[in-house]
Amino acid sequence: MTPESVLAVGQQALAVTAMLAAPLLLSALAVGLLIGMLQAATQINEMTLSFIPKLIILALALTVAGPWMLQLIMSFTRRMFENIPSLIG
Repeated sequence: MTPESVLAVGQQALAVTAMLAAPLLLSALAVGLLIGMLQAATQINEMTLSFIPKLIILALALTVAGPWMLQLIMSFTRRMFENIPSLIG
């Protein structure tokens, strides 16, 4: 394996990881921001208030984006397995 191929595989792995994490992180960020603005407006400083909405939104996002995420990781894994002979030499 050449250093370029190692860097290419690492770059692809990081890109897939970012794409897999994005739907869940962005939905949790949006809900956290909305709950934070609501807490600031009403001066309710309860730390556990944002837990249940975030949990519900994360479950919903995982339900909606789950098939796409599964297909993405499966195609990446399949590509990696298919490229083993060319990566080894």
